[in-house]
Amino acid sequence: MTITATRTWADLCAHRQKTENIHLRELFASDPQRTERLSLTFDDILFDFSKQRVTPETLALLVKLAEEAFLPEWIGRMFAGDHINVTEDRAVLHVALRRSAAPFPDTQCDVMPEVQRTRQRMGEFAEALRSGKCVGHQGMAIHDVVNIGIGGSDLGPKMVNQALRSISHPALGVHYVSNLDGAQLAPLLQTLDPRTTLFIVVSKTFTTQETMLNAETARNWLKANLGDDVDLANHFAAVSSRPERAVQFGVSGERVFPIWDWVGGRYSLWSAVGLALMISIGPHAFDELLRGAERMDEHFRSAPLAENLPVIMALIGIWNTNFLGATSNAVLPYNESLKYFPSFLQQLEMESNGKSVSISGDAVDCATSPIVWGELGNNGQHAFFQLLHQGGRLVPCDFIASVRSDYPLPGHQEALLSNCFAQSAALAFGKTESEVRESLAKESLTPEQMVDLLPHRVFAGNQPSSTLLLKNLSPAALGSLVALYEHKVFVQGAIWGINSFDQWGVELGKAMASRILPAFADPSLATGFDASTRGLLAYCRR
Repeated sequence: MTITATRTWADLCAHRQKTENIHLRELFASDPQRTERLSLTFDDILFDFSKQRVTPETLALLVKLAEEAFLPEWIGRMFAGDHINVTEDRAVLHVALRRSAAPFPDTQCDVMPEVQRTRQRMGEFAEALRSGKCVGHQGMAIHDVVNIGIGGSDLGPKMVNQALRSISHPALGVHYVSNLDGAQLAPLLQTLDPRTTLFIVVSKTFTTQETMLNAETARNWLKANLGDDVDLANHFAAVSSRPERAVQFGVSGERVFPIWDWVGGRYSLWSAVGLALMISIGPHAFDELLRGAERMDEHFRSAPLAENLPVIMALIGIWNTNFLGATSNAVLPYNESLKYFPSFLQQLEMESNGKSVSISGDAVDCATSPIVWGELGNNGQHAFFQLLHQGGRLVPCDFIASVRSDYPLPGHQEALLSNCFAQSAALAFGKTESEVRESLAKESLTPEQMVDLLPHRVFAGNQPSSTLLLKNLSPAALGSLVALYEHKVFVQGAIWGINSFDQWGVELGKAMASRILPAFADPSLATGFDASTRGLLAYCRR
């Protein structure tokens, strides 16, 4: 039975009809304790969802829906190492990457010894680089590290590296390259000294087109500048499940770090995929990042559904998407260091849950992942917030901020937070016609001017939002925040009945690109393509 056929789904539909005309103004006015009732805390994170268009009755029904979807059983299966990634017949054990104790998931199948060995090797390599003991050409210490990857091999580590840049190594430059467009790699190479540059090639199969072409370009750049006799082993490391391919490329076997098939790319920043990140922030801070995520894992695993942060966040998303009809979700960090967080969540959420086929292979009969988008909140206020306030679309928002700045300047943080809080309040409560009339009366306008301006100054409000407030942007808090969203995605996938851990849509595009590439050089190979593709190729050749 699909989730939409359950009694609770029908009850939620009836509940929506009963509450759809109740404004957030009324919900707050009728319950002075609403914020206390609709907030949860975890370590140094406050999750205030009181501005969501929900009531305690809504939440009770949503929790019941999760129970009907057998969510506790799905959580147990993931932590037990069951092969819940059914289309690839794989376990989903990224939580093992941040565990501090063994065995896991059990004594019969314990992945922790290999995880811990890899973590130790990463730490030793990172410390050698950070201390200047890792040398490049002619014994010169490495000064720059370039991570070459794409998707999960780029977005996660790059996002965290940016977020924790305030504690990054002061003398080591760590850079990230993912784009096939030479406009990313070429200008970077112009700033680097080939004698003191190390490249980390991150590819599970060591065949990813974008990654391998960029890696080959880097290798050619080293040879062109240092001569064909350059020792490439001093300038490369790799992360792959196919170490023999990395060695064939020119990487020393001692500098190849493993990744396992039970780790999906978008869940892999905690693994050796995060090697460049560990080099930047150091093994100790990386360990704090893992510990923060591990604490969120244990909370998710053990907390009752009604008090479980990832579960409640996921259920609110279900309510907004499937019952209120929202088609997108905006992520709005009020912290410059989190500028890549919306991009990271785009992959995490839409690659995981952008599916219309259930685990059983049947069509899903409800909406799944919303379109995730966003930008730094303070910048967005002067761009797309106009649409949020008066565009007439329902766009739930996640406001994310930290109480303490990681780069404190007098007066800046208070001004930043005041904007964050003001925008969520304005979206929720809007401005009524009577309030607009009152404010216009103070502007010495003529009656005609007041009539003309009135409709332009009214704000409907009732836009739902949640606010995630961190004490500060520490490695531990960031680890908890990322794990929170990971588990949210899993919960929603379990309720929708889809596999959140495959990405066949991504594979389709890769396969088609590999067929089109040779046709640039050989027009005869384009005969099997559609008319549009043939025309585009012909235009490029001309």
